[in-house]
Amino acid sequence: MNNLRRRRVSNRRFSPDRSVGEEGRRSQALRDGACLVKTVVVAQKWKPRPSKIRDFTDAKCEVCGRGDREDELILCDRCDCGFHMNCLRPILFRVPAGNWFCHNCSKKAQISEFPLIQTKIIDFFRIQRHSQILPESRKRKRICGGLCIRKKSRRLLPFIPSKDPSRRLLQMASLATALTSSAVEYSDVLTYIPGLAPRIANCPKLERDGMQVMSKEDKIAFDFCKTMARKGDWPPLMIAFDPREGFVVEADSSIKDLTIVAEYTGDVDYISNRQNDEGDSIMGLLFTDDPAKDLVICPDKRGNIARFVSGINNHTKEGRKKQNLRCVRFDIDGEAHALLIAIRDIAKGERLYYDYNAYQHDYPTEHFV
Repeated sequence: MNNLRRRRVSNRRFSPDRSVGEEGRRSQALRDGACLVKTVVVAQKWKPRPSKIRDFTDAKCEVCGRGDREDELILCDRCDCGFHMNCLRPILFRVPAGNWFCHNCSKKAQISEFPLIQTKIIDFFRIQRHSQILPESRKRKRICGGLCIRKKSRRLLPFIPSKDPSRRLLQMASLATALTSSAVEYSDVLTYIPGLAPRIANCPKLERDGMQVMSKEDKIAFDFCKTMARKGDWPPLMIAFDPREGFVVEADSSIKDLTIVAEYTGDVDYISNRQNDEGDSIMGLLFTDDPAKDLVICPDKRGNIARFVSGINNHTKEGRKKQNLRCVRFDIDGEAHALLIAIRDIAKGERLYYDYNAYQHDYPTEHFV
């Protein structure tokens, strides 16, 4: 049979010219109360075959047992079981663009702990072997007496690594576990891959409303953070797996206000190339007057700990109170960078959160916990 097409058929709305596409039936939410029926393979001229059509009007969530909230109900492309997106663990925040399989049908490997072996961790993160690095001492300025009071400068601070080397090893192992389980290669810098946006496209001067230039003092703190990371002196952060939220980041010791926690890294690409991207960790990098020149950071293949930091539910007061980081974009040496900065003192054991919609307001966060 030539010119076969796969169609999703509806008993309320059907047009012979409408096709789901060659990739197969796409998992999507039940919308507008329309009746979903199982995909069948038909010829160019569609002819109903009742014996191979299954009615999905009574589809229910396998977790809560309810069939309401049809706009949030998705079907597994293998077993046809239904699930509410916010009943899944971890929660699914948007409808997948392609085929989607439930946890019973998914072939994803289980999370396996990265071996707590120093040599393996050093090789994984490509750490330079070194002796302990100490920050350069800064001269303290003498403050003259008098009635004139100078406003305290709000400078960024480099993170302070954990003093215990074995604790740092645990922290690095937790990140290695999260990265390997997510099939992500470690990278602590922005990467420019052939076929995506070139490095020359990252021009902060094109920013629509202008981008703040990092001061010399803050640049020293930023460079020092990068140097420490290359030497294996990491920010005091631990990654854990939450059954509801997935991988999350927690402070493993106290973090002061205005501390540089991490740079958001990954592949730099044009946002126009990522309109149908299923990634839930894409970060805006550059917003210009020309949408074709807007850039995003995509950590789906390469990235660091920043991709695992949770987002707040900015639809609720309780959710907004959780925020302890802010994503700030800087012009650093003529290139745009996105840094996660502490906006208050963070206690040990506190989970890290920031607002995914700080620059754009199109990310669905109403189901964030």
